[in-house]
Amino acid sequence: MSVEHKQEAPSSVRCKVITVSDTRDETTDRSGQLMQQLLKENHHEIIDYEIVKDERGAIEIAIRSGLADESIDAILLNGGTGIAKRDVTIEVVHALLDKEMQGFGELFRLLSYQEDIGTAAILSRATAGVAHNKAIFATPGSSGAVTLAMKRLILPEIGHVIREIRKDL
Repeated sequence: MSVEHKQEAPSSVRCKVITVSDTRDETTDRSGQLMQQLLKENHHEIIDYEIVKDERGAIEIAIRSGLADESIDAILLNGGTGIAKRDVTIEVVHALLDKEMQGFGELFRLLSYQEDIGTAAILSRATAGVAHNKAIFATPGSSGAVTLAMKRLILPEIGHVIREIRKDL
């Protein structure tokens, strides 16, 4: 990133966190809590947080709510990104994206392969992109995957991503 980009990137991003799960609630949602904690520790703001069932309609409503909220810059989802029949987060996200950031999923899988889970990384469909001038990141729901995605990819680049989205507005 050039010096200009660093200077123009916001130091604080306003976020919505969505956990996709059929079984978690606010007391058992370790990944959603971790995502929020890491954002706050890095001076980002949590505008909204919700847990939704792994169902297309519920996920879409939660994302669209974030897209419609002018106070939100980025939407971060965890869960529902695998290959099981009930895992539909990625299909919903892709249907809403204006642009996909393929590098996010590619790097996430590479890092997962190298650091965490070996060849099982092929099962991950993590993705990111832009919809309605907002960043969207979708990660697996395990706390290990959230930690990896947040620390190695999202937190280092989220301000830069928002700067790029806003620069032509």
